[in-house]
Amino acid sequence: MQLNKDIFEPLKWSIVFITLLSGLLVVGCDKSQQSSQPPPVPEVATVTIQPERLLLTTELPGRTTSYLVAEIRPQVNGIIQKRLFEEGSDVKAGQVLYQIDAAPFQAALDSARAALAKSEANLPAIRAKAERYRALLAEKAVSQQDFDDREAALKQAEADIEYWRAAVETARINLGYTRVTAPISGRIGKSNVTDGALVTAYQSLALATIQQLDPIYADVPQSTAELLRLRRRLDDIRLNQNGKNQNRVKILLEDGTEYPLEGTLQFRDVTVDPTTGSVVLRVVVPNPDGLLLPGMFVRAIVKEGINEQAILVPQQAVSRDPKGNPIAFIVDDEGKIQQRRLTLDRAIGDKWLVASGLATGDRVVVKGLQKVRPGVTVKIGPPEHTDRAEAGKEVGSTRKPN
Repeated sequence: MQLNKDIFEPLKWSIVFITLLSGLLVVGCDKSQQSSQPPPVPEVATVTIQPERLLLTTELPGRTTSYLVAEIRPQVNGIIQKRLFEEGSDVKAGQVLYQIDAAPFQAALDSARAALAKSEANLPAIRAKAERYRALLAEKAVSQQDFDDREAALKQAEADIEYWRAAVETARINLGYTRVTAPISGRIGKSNVTDGALVTAYQSLALATIQQLDPIYADVPQSTAELLRLRRRLDDIRLNQNGKNQNRVKILLEDGTEYPLEGTLQFRDVTVDPTTGSVVLRVVVPNPDGLLLPGMFVRAIVKEGINEQAILVPQQAVSRDPKGNPIAFIVDDEGKIQQRRLTLDRAIGDKWLVASGLATGDRVVVKGLQKVRPGVTVKIGPPEHTDRAEAGKEVGSTRKPN
């Protein structure tokens, strides 16, 4: 038995070695067969570029300001006897707001009228005496000096009458100023004085302020860079301005809701603010319900024009090269990948508006970008297989590319 064990022990290890060697040979053959097979052609999804008619808008922040503002100040000195309005109410032009003590001004008017009546009463006698002296002078019954004195007295009497007439008018105007009235229609704010307060003519502190709120202004700044870009597009005939509709402006409120009435672009300022590098656009907005108040933050959607040949590409189709420049991959007629460098204008929803780099009919890769590189042959799959997560991205229309 010991002999048999000595014989079979080397034989057992030989069988194990042969088995391991056979396994290694089989694995090697499998790998060689796999390496000899060509790599699969990557499959991508594309969209074909077609120009679109696109209305271009710019969303700008701004604030509302009153259409008209009137600060109420007294024009005569006196004591406030009564405030005749309710704070925060709507007032009409000509409505009496304050009553200043009118007694001194009434007395001044009565005095001026009396002085005028006295001058007018003396005038006929002086005029008659001057006429008699003129007749006597013709007969040389009086001296020239006596006649000149009578003529001077007549002219002085007539001048006195004109003076007191002016004094009466001045006193009447001052008496009218004791009734402080509203110069414009609008909403009046709080009163800065109470009954019994002493006021002076043209004082620095306004008694109250009236603001006209319908319509109301929305002042929105536009950067000069944006203004120059718009003018360049207009010079290149890339935008078509749509007549009077070009001046219509939509307003968004602070909470993001759209204001129901459109405003009208009144003018662009001609002066650039050196601190912000922007010019002010003034929009007139109807405000019949008084929803918009002065100083409120709003966003104005200003129409720039219509691009008749706009090229839009999905945002997931645009990537960046190592330098940060926007690029896109297209599939040429031979089924090979080509790289295009793009110039982006702005984001429109979930797409980029392309200023240059793509042409009509280009097939842009929107899915499978990680599998491709320039010169690689690809197979185009159905576009509906595009990644939903990528296709669902949305960017506001006013965001500019970096």
